[in-house]
Amino acid sequence: MKILIGDDHLLFREGLRRLLEQLQGDASFVEAGTFDEVLDQCRAGSTFDIILMDLHMPNWPGFDGLREIQALQPGVPVVVISASEALGDIRGALDHGATGYIPKSSSVKVMMGALNLVFSGGIYLPPGALTASMDAAPRRRTMEVADRSAGYGLTQRQREVLECLRLGKSNKQIAYELGLSEGTVKIHVTAIFKSLGVKNRTQAVIAAAAMSA
Repeated sequence: MKILIGDDHLLFREGLRRLLEQLQGDASFVEAGTFDEVLDQCRAGSTFDIILMDLHMPNWPGFDGLREIQALQPGVPVVVISASEALGDIRGALDHGATGYIPKSSSVKVMMGALNLVFSGGIYLPPGALTASMDAAPRRRTMEVADRSAGYGLTQRQREVLECLRLGKSNKQIAYELGLSEGTVKIHVTAIFKSLGVKNRTQAVIAAAAMSA
């Protein structure tokens, strides 16, 4: 597994690398201290298995920078690990394609659990982030989301798969839990995306949280 770590704090990069070595003993690491260095590494020709990066590092162009990375490394999960716990940053990262958001304030135990979830294909979001975001939204919008959810037309099995997605489970975990093949799970996930009008698992998680609110 090849992992790109982007953060302007050397000590944090070293600490994160040691933590990752406990989870992925055979992993190789590439490090970058600025956003431009992240882009240079993405252009260098290697395909990464996962990219872990901070927000607001030197040369950070804003959330559109996440789109630049995805264009250079299509299909590679990009997970934000940031000191910021602002809802605007969390939602901004997710809306621009990040597949997870881990606060730097997380304990080592939480950080390891979050990284394990990400490596298994799941999505990690800070506890309460989506709930807090929705609580802050106007009540009218919440009611509109609830009204729309009734018309999505998901089957019972698709609702079960969606609930598993909301809990951050990988396709393999969903298949085991529901007694399905991974291929069947992928078919259900594709159908869920189409029904919800979303493009990825992160957006599906947000939609699922809204539906259950």
